Amino acid sequence: MQAGGRILFITMEARASQNAGRVMDGPTNPMVTPLLTDLYQFTIAYAYWKAGKHNERAVFDLYFRKNPFGGEFTVFAGLEECIKLIANFKLTEEEVSFIHKSLPGSCEEGFLNYLREIDCSDVEVYAISEGTVVFPKVPLLRLEGPVAVVQLLETPVLNLVNFASLVTTNAARHRLVAGQSKMLFEFGLRRAQGPDGAIGASKYCYIGGFDATSNVAAGRLFGIPLRGTHSHAFVSSFMSPDEILERSLCSSDGSSTCEDFVTLVHSWLSKIQWLKSLGGIFGETNQSELAAFISYALAFPNNFLALVDTYDVIRSGVPNFCAVALALSDLGYRAVGIRLDSGDLAYLSSEARKIFHTIEKELGVPGFGKMIITASNDLNEETLDAIRKQGHEVDCFGIGTYLVTCYAQAALGCVFKLVEINNQPRIKLSEDVSKVSIPCKKRCYRLYGKEGYSLVDIMTGENEPCPKVGERILCRHPFSESQRAYVVPKRVEELLKCYWPGKSGKVREELPALKDIRDHCIKQLEQMRPDHIRRLNPTPYKVSVSAKLYDFIHFLWLNEAPVGELQ
Repeated sequence: MQAGGRILFITMEARASQNAGRVMDGPTNPMVTPLLTDLYQFTIAYAYWKAGKHNERAVFDLYFRKNPFGGEFTVFAGLEECIKLIANFKLTEEEVSFIHKSLPGSCEEGFLNYLREIDCSDVEVYAISEGTVVFPKVPLLRLEGPVAVVQLLETPVLNLVNFASLVTTNAARHRLVAGQSKMLFEFGLRRAQGPDGAIGASKYCYIGGFDATSNVAAGRLFGIPLRGTHSHAFVSSFMSPDEILERSLCSSDGSSTCEDFVTLVHSWLSKIQWLKSLGGIFGETNQSELAAFISYALAFPNNFLALVDTYDVIRSGVPNFCAVALALSDLGYRAVGIRLDSGDLAYLSSEARKIFHTIEKELGVPGFGKMIITASNDLNEETLDAIRKQGHEVDCFGIGTYLVTCYAQAALGCVFKLVEINNQPRIKLSEDVSKVSIPCKKRCYRLYGKEGYSLVDIMTGENEPCPKVGERILCRHPFSESQRAYVVPKRVEELLKCYWPGKSGKVREELPALKDIRDHCIKQLEQMRPDHIRRLNPTPYKVSVSAKLYDFIHFLWLNEAPVGELQ
C-alpha cells in the first residue's frame, strides 16, 4: 500500500470491520489478505466445490523437515500473524471479482457465491506456543476445518511462518554465540529484502533474543526498544571546531552553565595527551572529528556515544571521545561509550578499554573504565565466534545484513500436508523417506529428564493416553525400525494448544505480548541440552512416535503403496 512513497505497515482495521463480532486486529502487513496465495489454491477449492467435497472435514499439519543453518534446532515464530489472518479471513466483493477473472471461463457463479460466504468460523487451529524451540516432523500448527477453506489458508500460513521462524532461529543462534551478557542490536533495515522483510526481521530478531532495533517503524508497531547514534557522514561533515556557534552547555542538575564547552574539551584533550601512562600513543587528533563529537554531545549530553573509526580509532577517535566525555563529566553527565565499525574489532576494543581504564585511574574519574563499546561492520555468527575466541572488550554488537537476510540459508522449507479427511487418516508417500508424512490427527508431547533438559518429542494418536511422569514409554523413530528407546519422563509437556477454536466451544489460548514471547524463547533455549544447540557438530534431538502410531504408519504405508509386478 503506497502513501507518499512509503509502504505503510498498519493493522487491517478496514478488513476487520467487515467481520461483525470479531475483535482481533488484522495482520500487521495489509498485503496479507485471502488473495496472498497461489492460484492453484483457488483452482483446487473450485474442484472440491464442483465435486461436492468442499465441506468435508480435513486436518492439515504444518511442519518442516530439516533444521536450518546446519544446526539441530529451530525457533517457531509467526503464529500471531497467522491467527490474525484467520480471524479476519473474508473475501471482499472486489476480491471475488478478481478471482472470477483469474479462473478459467468454466467457473460457475455458484462457486463465486460460495467464496462470498466463507470465513474461518468453522476452522480450528492448534499450535505450539510462539517462541518455542521445535524440531523436524513435529506439527507447528494443525488446522482442522472444511477442506476447501483450509486449503485456501495453506500458502499464506506457510508464508507467515517460514521466514518468521527462519530469522528468529538466526537471531537465537547469534545470541547463543555472543552470550547472554552481551547486548545485541538489529541494524538490518537498509539491507533487508524490502520493507516487509525489514519489519518482520526486526520483530522476529527481538523474539530470538536481540535487545533493540534501529528500525523506527518496528519500534512504533511492536514496542521494540530503539538504538542508534550517528554516521561517518555526520563526522566528516564538520571541518573544524570553529563551526560550532552555540558553545554553552548547562550542567546536568541545572545549577550552572559552561559558557565555552569547546574550550573545556580542548583542555581535557591536552591533559590526555600528556599522560605518561598512555606512552604518547597519539599526538594531534583530527579536529573535524572532534568538532563533530562536541556538536553531538551538545545535542545529546545524556546519551553521548561516538563513532570513532572515521579517521583513526586509537590516534584520534578514542582520545577525542575521551576529551568530550571528560568535559561532560565535569558538568555531571555520563557519556555512554563508543562504536567501532571497521578494523580488527577484538584488538581495537581491547586497546580502547585499556585507555578508558588508564584515564579512570590516572585522572580519578569513577566508572570511566566501564564505558560501553559497541561493534558493528558486517558481523555474523562466524565473526562473533572468532572475536570471542580472540578475546575482546565489546559490550554490544550491532548486526545487520547477515542477520536479517538469513544469508546462510534462504528458506526454512515448511510444508502443509493433509493427514486426515472425514476421520480417515491419509499419508503422502515418497521414495525419499524424509518426505513421507505422518498420518492422522496427533497429539505431541515433550518429555523432560531429571536434569530439567528436554529429552525427546513424541507424537501419539489423538485418542492414545497421555504419557505420564514416572511411567516408562517406548519412543520409536517414525521410519527406522531399529531406532527406539524407553524413556521415563520427569516432566511431560503437551505442545499443541488451541489458539482458534472455531465452533468447537473449546477454550482459546490468548496470544501473549511480544516481550513474553521473547522471554519464552530465551527460557526454551535454557531448557535445551547444550550439545543440541551448540554451533559446531550439534547432537541431533530425538523426535519419535508412540509404538501404536509407529505400527499404524507402516500399516497405512503398506496399504497405500502400489505393489509392483516383475515381468
